[in-house]
Amino acid sequence: MTQDIAKVPGPLAGLSVKLITAIALVILLIEIAVFLPSLANYRAGWLEDRLRVGAVAVRVFDAVPDIMDLPAEVTDPLLQAAGAIAIVYRREGQTDLIALDAVTMPEVTHLADMRDANPMTLIADALDTLVFGGQRTLRIVGTPLGAGDAVVEVIMPENPLRADLLTYAGNIAMVSIVVAGVTAFVIYVLAESVLIGPIKRLTSSMLAFRENPENGTLIFVPEDNRRDEIGVLERAIADTQAELFAMLRQRRHLADLGMAVSKINHDLRNMLTSAQLLSDQVANLDDPQVQRLAPRLVNTLDKAIAFAQTVLDYGRQQTSLPKPEPVDLRALGMEAAVSAALIGHPRIVFDNQVPDDVVVTTDPDHLARVLVNIFKNAREALEDKGDKIASPFIRYSATIDGELIRLFIADNGPGLPPRAKDNLFVAFEGSAKAGGTGLGLAIARELVEANGGAIALVESREGTVFSIELPLDLGVAARKR
Repeated sequence: MTQDIAKVPGPLAGLSVKLITAIALVILLIEIAVFLPSLANYRAGWLEDRLRVGAVAVRVFDAVPDIMDLPAEVTDPLLQAAGAIAIVYRREGQTDLIALDAVTMPEVTHLADMRDANPMTLIADALDTLVFGGQRTLRIVGTPLGAGDAVVEVIMPENPLRADLLTYAGNIAMVSIVVAGVTAFVIYVLAESVLIGPIKRLTSSMLAFRENPENGTLIFVPEDNRRDEIGVLERAIADTQAELFAMLRQRRHLADLGMAVSKINHDLRNMLTSAQLLSDQVANLDDPQVQRLAPRLVNTLDKAIAFAQTVLDYGRQQTSLPKPEPVDLRALGMEAAVSAALIGHPRIVFDNQVPDDVVVTTDPDHLARVLVNIFKNAREALEDKGDKIASPFIRYSATIDGELIRLFIADNGPGLPPRAKDNLFVAFEGSAKAGGTGLGLAIARELVEANGGAIALVESREGTVFSIELPLDLGVAARKR
């Protein structure tokens, strides 16, 4: 997949070939739409010419008192000039026939009546002549100009008509191909300079920048004189690449700094561990002063070690992509409560109010980590107050509201101080207790947002209330019937 994206399309798969092919095909289709009526008109004109020649021959014969007395030496040249084997002339109830000498009149003829021809009939007859014609005998019927009400019929072979139609169609096809090619080329040249050329530049720039995004010389340089959509796209891509370049440099600096801090933190943790071992030995001394200060020293060292370990774990953490699956919210809450040491707690009551028939499609591991973190924070806050809070509890509930599922985690503890509320989901800033890192809620926010949801602190008169929202378009929830 990555290799396919990184490859520049070949000459036959590029936009240029596709564009010029599409243009040529469209022009050819237009030419075909124009060609059919043109072919029909050519055939109609050809037949009308034969009728007019036949009418002229009839007027010549009209000058003779009795057409039947005309010798073949006179009639045959006139018929041959008209390309006919016979001419029938009808007027005022009288019918005259002039035919080539020694020619047998065909019994079956193909009628071409020019007196009542609509465009669709002319097109159909022209196609019929091209496809099926050539060996038939035509009987052309019409009233040519100058013949008054007389009807002239010209009987002739169809082959000359088909031959002329084929020649005309070939000429038109050749002209159409040339026109389509020239037009497509002209449009292509214009499109290449205005559209395809800039797109090729953008594509090459993006692929090169993708291979080495830390090379500032590969940032796309837009054309300053373009104010159309391509110009807007070029400037947007250039700005995006510049921002990404700066972001990558900053990330590299932060990564280097984080690596240094990680090493310092690792060494500090080792030193604190050694100090903790020494403090345990000091705690065993009989000196009353030592006995009074030792617990505080041990507690401080424990907090420092826990802080160092938390920072190391956060630096190593890599959040996996969500893997949604149907999750029973009540059961997941119970599992998270067990992990947070709430189930069986001697003083704190865990109140699971989520119905056992609510199911949400989300990543169970991500949501479980979020719930465990919030449950644990609530438990520690209640434990710190000891007996000062009567009937301490942590309540876990859920509601389905339109396109959202809302989870609520509430406790009746002391609440959060204002400084913690201002930076609640900011790493190293949002801790509500001394010595805390604030990483738990920062990680919780990342996990919830990765699943398309949102986490927030809800204003309450007592204790602390967190809400977790999961949208239905990403997390499909249903209440079983």
